[in-house]
Amino acid sequence: MDDNMNVIGPSTVGATAPACRGLAQGRRGFLIGAAAVIGAGLSGLPAFAQDKPVRGGALKLGLGGTASTDSLDPATYQTMFHVVLARSWGDTLVETHPETGVAVPSLAESWEDGENGKVWSFRIRKGVQFHDGRSLTVNDAVRSLQRHSDSRSKSGALGYLSDIDSIGADGDNMVIRLKSANADLPMILSMYNLVIQPDGGFDAVSAGIGTGPYIVESYDPGVRALLKKNPNDWRSDRGHVDSVELLAMNDVSARTAALASGQVHLINQLNPNTVSMLERMGRVQIINQPGRLHYTMPMIGNKAPFDNNDLRLAMKYAIDREAVLKQVLGGYGTIGNDIPVNAAYDGFPQDLPQRPYDPDKAAFHFRKSGFDGTIQLSAADVFAGGVDLALMFQQSARKAGIAVDVQRVPQDGYWSNVWRVKPFYLSYYGSRLTQDMIYSMEFSKHSASNECFFDNDEFEKLLVDARGTSDRTLRNEIYGRIARIVHDQAGAIIPVFANFISAASPQLKGYTSDVGNDLLNGYVASRVWLEA
Repeated sequence: MDDNMNVIGPSTVGATAPACRGLAQGRRGFLIGAAAVIGAGLSGLPAFAQDKPVRGGALKLGLGGTASTDSLDPATYQTMFHVVLARSWGDTLVETHPETGVAVPSLAESWEDGENGKVWSFRIRKGVQFHDGRSLTVNDAVRSLQRHSDSRSKSGALGYLSDIDSIGADGDNMVIRLKSANADLPMILSMYNLVIQPDGGFDAVSAGIGTGPYIVESYDPGVRALLKKNPNDWRSDRGHVDSVELLAMNDVSARTAALASGQVHLINQLNPNTVSMLERMGRVQIINQPGRLHYTMPMIGNKAPFDNNDLRLAMKYAIDREAVLKQVLGGYGTIGNDIPVNAAYDGFPQDLPQRPYDPDKAAFHFRKSGFDGTIQLSAADVFAGGVDLALMFQQSARKAGIAVDVQRVPQDGYWSNVWRVKPFYLSYYGSRLTQDMIYSMEFSKHSASNECFFDNDEFEKLLVDARGTSDRTLRNEIYGRIARIVHDQAGAIIPVFANFISAASPQLKGYTSDVGNDLLNGYVASRVWLEA
């Protein structure tokens, strides 16, 4: 290994890292601990390594996952480019602690629950100013959540908020009444989509206006976003650089070249096959952190031909997961089992049998389905090695007598023209802090991000039962039942969980880890700094 290369990870992001607040803890207990968290820093963040942050400089990030059809509306945000953008210009009511994943204060300085988790009161912080000079009010918080929770909303957070009965103001507090109990509500309010905006962001002139450490100066969808330091930031422990430029680089080779040439300070979604090349270059930080990122191959299950479960099972048995882990991820990950959780989640169902690559079973279910045509798979490098994965699936399915036509499609416009449109395609999901959050996002019929249009009444009932259960043993038993339903019936092939692999120049400092998601749970621009 080159002496100039620094490998960061794995640390607290591993399988033993706590994924969520212990359910045995009384929910009201947060009010007692909040003062201690705030005393350590408003978001409870750890010190940046052993160095003191340096102020100034122009931070440049080369990130994938953008399109010319993108907008500044956080309700539409889907990829890590958007997560970083949201965390740079906006704040949510709640954040999560990077080491433990527990909910900690942000624009809500404290909260408590009543009626056994059905009524929640959040005290909204005073003295916070939006980028346009307006002061944050309780009404802004109320209106923001009302917009995202409206049944007509296209918000990516709608699936998490569909159980809200009402949202209102009570003095300095925002009060949320739920139809059923949810012990995870504070965690849900940390979602990047739920940025608090003036009057809820209903007005188009509020696009990109928040309370975050940086102000949007210009935005060219699918090209770049340029932000400058917010001089009136309500926090002093973040936003160390003068400006942040997010450059849209969907091609992993282009991102790698940009880092090598010094055009950017950090790139994400590094192709595992290029790690050794970057090691030979020297003076590059390789950031390798295990997490909950998983690659998916959704089949839309409410339309032919994938409205047939035997055909869906045939596809699941037709993929060689071990080969995908080795050849696509270069070993930087773990095997998936067609459920969106792995051992990093509290309550992971250890007793669920691993689905193997079995061409004979794949052929059996394919014949039983009655379908005798060619399977169409739309593919692009929406994650590193995406097209390679599709071609590998084509080969492994051929051994089961299944013909797969891999249709390469443009990355630009993928999330509007292919995602949830084509019958069989590629996608991926980053981390969610609880099982409820990832299942609700990926498989609930109420979610605008339900990629395979899964609709199962028993699944929906069990989700509600689990989120209102405070007994850990019972809750985990319910999640085991949920896992079996998804594993056996949903239209999602989940072959692997990938490590988060990024690379940075040696000038970038302060990159530690965060159990929440890639790129420090999206807070990378807020937390890192540039060495003078």
